[in-house]
Amino acid sequence: MRVRFHLPDFSSHFEFNLIFVEMLRNCPQYFREGVEIASVYGVFPPSLWNGGRFQTGICDKSFIRQVISEFNKRDIPLRFTFTNPVLEKKHLSDEFCNMVMNLANNGMNEAIVFSPLLEDYIRKNYPKYKITSSTCKRITDPGVLRGELENDYHIVVIDYDLNNRFDVLETLPRKQDCEILVNACCEPDCMRRSDHYRAIGYEQIAYADHVRKYKNAPFNAEKVRREHPELVPETGCGCMSRTLFEIKGLRNHVSPDDIWEKYVPMGFEQFKIEGRTAELFNLIEMYMYYMVKPECRDEARFVLIRQLMLHDIIKING
Repeated sequence: MRVRFHLPDFSSHFEFNLIFVEMLRNCPQYFREGVEIASVYGVFPPSLWNGGRFQTGICDKSFIRQVISEFNKRDIPLRFTFTNPVLEKKHLSDEFCNMVMNLANNGMNEAIVFSPLLEDYIRKNYPKYKITSSTCKRITDPGVLRGELENDYHIVVIDYDLNNRFDVLETLPRKQDCEILVNACCEPDCMRRSDHYRAIGYEQIAYADHVRKYKNAPFNAEKVRREHPELVPETGCGCMSRTLFEIKGLRNHVSPDDIWEKYVPMGFEQFKIEGRTAELFNLIEMYMYYMVKPECRDEARFVLIRQLMLHDIIKING
């Protein structure tokens, strides 16, 4: 049995994920049967190709090399969330994004894509990368989804409004290459989700441009929205800050028991935990909930938090 999890985020949660990976390696008795880390996904800011979640920050080459090395030497790919839906041809030559692609161009790492323009560019210029089709495409039509699985994608991330549509899931080919996003925080059937992805895309481009021009000046997202209301509509709804305990009642939620008792027996083995911009304690609970045996969660949580404190990732004043 293989139950392969894709974790957030290799830059903002770099040390946290490394410590968790080592706990899985050193304390396998805590974990549910078959748990593997299939990838850690995200971007190195300020990547303007980034989509799905707006991310700030600046990563230098030495940090990028360190992150690639630390995960790859543990046989864990990085998967770049290059899912910005509003890219234009001029953005393909972005110096920073191409630098990152070259540094990680070793045959192990992967890219998640939305834009056909960027997908074609990566396939042509970086053919070593495995390509994943993004959930941001919002494919909810079963026939279109089956067609997507006929294309040359390493993995297709299923729209999470189909999570518990077993009448659809049972008909899918290549179930082992379908990725289920288990802890969606967005409202089911959200009519604004695609608009939100577009807004994030424009904001990410504006942020990357700002960093190039004014590296040490603060970025004013509200100013961008005021100056470009036609490009960056205000679509924020607060869903992305929901905790694990606030999403369990959503009908697109997938519980750990669902994974092992329903999805894995059907042939699915790829599961994504979202949380690139999640606060640390929420992320800890997500990892405990999905990958650790219920009877071991308290001890595993204690061990993990203790290791995080020893590495000064969690700092307690007093």
